[in-house]
Amino acid sequence: MTYAARVKRDIERWRSIGWIDASVADNLAGDVDARAKRAFGFGSVLTILAAIMLAAAVLIFVAANWETIARPVRVVSLFALIFAGYVGGAVMKARGLRWPGEGAWLVAGAAFGASIALIGQMYHLSGEEVDAILTWGIGIAFAAVVLRSPASNVFAVGLAGLWLSLAMMDTELRDVHVPTVGFPIMAAVLWALSLYCRSRASRHCLLALLVYYGLLQCIHHRPWDDAAVMMAGVSALFFVLCAIFPRLAERFLAIRQAAVYGLIGFGVAMTLLQVSNSEAIVGPASLAFAGTVVALMLGGRNSAPVRWLAYVMFGAELCVVYLLTVGSMLGTAGFLAAAGLLLAATAFVIFLFERRMRSAQAGQGDRS
Repeated sequence: MTYAARVKRDIERWRSIGWIDASVADNLAGDVDARAKRAFGFGSVLTILAAIMLAAAVLIFVAANWETIARPVRVVSLFALIFAGYVGGAVMKARGLRWPGEGAWLVAGAAFGASIALIGQMYHLSGEEVDAILTWGIGIAFAAVVLRSPASNVFAVGLAGLWLSLAMMDTELRDVHVPTVGFPIMAAVLWALSLYCRSRASRHCLLALLVYYGLLQCIHHRPWDDAAVMMAGVSALFFVLCAIFPRLAERFLAIRQAAVYGLIGFGVAMTLLQVSNSEAIVGPASLAFAGTVVALMLGGRNSAPVRWLAYVMFGAELCVVYLLTVGSMLGTAGFLAAAGLLLAATAFVIFLFERRMRSAQAGQGDRS
């Protein structure tokens, strides 16, 4: 059952109970229907997937037929596709076809990237792939500003992630800290753009990219320990703030469930610490197990994603401990037994605390 159907069922129940009258119920149901029409439904998903496939087809076709297509035909075709995509998308948006218009803009953005590569090859322009991706991303971000397009905003975020990957693989750029300094600035600009374009998907993608950024920084700074400890600390602080102040975090970040990314970053950092210190795994493993328990206590009650992610991380941590200590099965068994007893004691204390809290709340309700 969809969210809209559940809300309408509750509205009907409230009307039957007498909490709201018929006119209020009709107004609420009408508002739910209006919002459901604007929601990102199954047809919208298929439209965006079709646009992504067409965009990929444009890029692959240009790459595969690089030399066989006449130069003027290449240039005219790509620029015609850019013009048709952006103008056609604007026309469709003006007629109320939001997601088909967004899909047309994605195809036009892919054609713009193909044009950059084509012009560079035709005129033998010197430069690196990193520069081409950066130019492409700036163009797509500019289009997102002009068109206020959430899909183009997500496209620009994806190109930022590609730029980060290529820049971290480039030894010269990495040695002068271009991606280390450049990506946070890029992420801040794209975050502001996501607020302007009202694109929650872009903000979720940016938080995931920040976790990826931390992972790359840890990998390229040997030994991993210092960078991984810093990543774990920042991620844990982010999670705690989002879990303790969920409404403030939602208002500030303009997305829900942001704490999930802090938990993911913490898990990635702890895994790196254990891999780099496989001979002294007890400390990092204990901290990882404790982190999942604290995550469940702070955010698990009010957030199903946090709860399930903590369960997954707990199971994954067991696998990591087993794989890294498989040569010492007795040590593994002892560690898991001690951790299990500690968790059982913690669960018992939490159970008693929650039962006492429920009893206190029930007593206050009786007195009132």
